[in-house]
Amino acid sequence: MMPRGRKPTPKHLRVLQGNPHRRPIPNTPDPEISADAPEAPDFLHGYARDEWLRGAPELYRMRLLSKVDLRMLEAYSVFYGRWREAEDALALAREQDRETKGLIAKAGNGSMIKSPLIYTSRKAAFEMLRFASEFAFTPASRACIHAGPRGADPKSKFGDLIEVHDISNLVGKLNG
Repeated sequence: MMPRGRKPTPKHLRVLQGNPHRRPIPNTPDPEISADAPEAPDFLHGYARDEWLRGAPELYRMRLLSKVDLRMLEAYSVFYGRWREAEDALALAREQDRETKGLIAKAGNGSMIKSPLIYTSRKAAFEMLRFASEFAFTPASRACIHAGPRGADPKSKFGDLIEVHDISNLVGKLNG
């Protein structure tokens, strides 16, 4: 039986999102982050390898890529590559077949069918987007992360009180 409702948000994303409702954040294990951005696996080629090289360093920089996430990123990269290759093949078919624009193919029995490239592209895009949302690659999944300005150190919850106290002391000295 599949669980109902939203998928649980990973702990590191919950911390980045903040906790406005003050609900307890479950104590889940923190997978180990590599010392360096991971290299692309040897089996990735073409568009899939390019996508790995584009995404992995940025995920590593944001500390969203742990050692246990590498297989998920590999799968995402494979589906990205498959989608791009199917789209390239459709573009070539569109150029070669001015009548049907590559959308219709001839089946083995001679009948006309929808091009299998359309199904391949659609399925790969669906899977790619499913994996992309796991890594916050989509605008909707990124909208859930509130990380603050790049490079800024998070302040303690009492930091603003100290600043306000110092300012009020300064104002008091200036007025008094």
